[in-house]
Amino acid sequence: MTTRQRGLLITGTDTGVGKTFVACGLAGSLRQQGFRVAPFKPAETGCEPDPKSQALVPADAELLRRATATQASIETICPYRFRAPLAPWVAAELEGASIDPQRLERCYRELSDSHDFVLVETAGGILVPLAESFHYADLARLLDLPVLVVIGSKLGAINHTLLTLEFLSNAGLRVLACVLNHPTAEAGPAIETNERTLRRLVQQPIYVIPYDPGGQQPWEQKGFDALASHVGTGLQACTD
Repeated sequence: MTTRQRGLLITGTDTGVGKTFVACGLAGSLRQQGFRVAPFKPAETGCEPDPKSQALVPADAELLRRATATQASIETICPYRFRAPLAPWVAAELEGASIDPQRLERCYRELSDSHDFVLVETAGGILVPLAESFHYADLARLLDLPVLVVIGSKLGAINHTLLTLEFLSNAGLRVLACVLNHPTAEAGPAIETNERTLRRLVQQPIYVIPYDPGGQQPWEQKGFDALASHVGTGLQACTD
């Protein structure tokens, strides 16, 4: 065994594709398999203040914390929180702040040391900047993480997916799998053909998460079991 930590960077082909939903569902299935899972949301923007304390509340990170049932502090899970709904670097600059990659690494190592797996969720896509010369792809390199790409099934998904995968390949980052997520009940020719088209064009495994109108929490759904088995096997292989 090497000392490589078991973690996964979950990114998306765009904003609003359901990264948090997929991360929560994956976390729930991994927990059912007996793994201790921690989430890591390096930076969250668009946070609203708590009515009493006025502290910014990272809604996605809090949802991830519930999904994993971790005892880790929200300060470690989400070390940077900003109010403006912008890229983290831009939001930080507006508030006169900056994001320190070394602090992100320390928080990740703390989570990794006390859990079997750490699921790291990006804000937006793989090239969203955390600092002027540091984006999420750099974070994946720093933490030595494989990548899970979440695709929102809509018009434009094919182009966005191929661009994302091409960049990841050129950057030398390993893609563990892709998830074709259906975040809405929207229908149409693009949505009906996205899956079979992507399977013809993409070499990586593709897992499909259908739209669920039932209102269940993502970690209560059963559609993530196959993905969790693949991820669990893949992450354990990374440490062998």
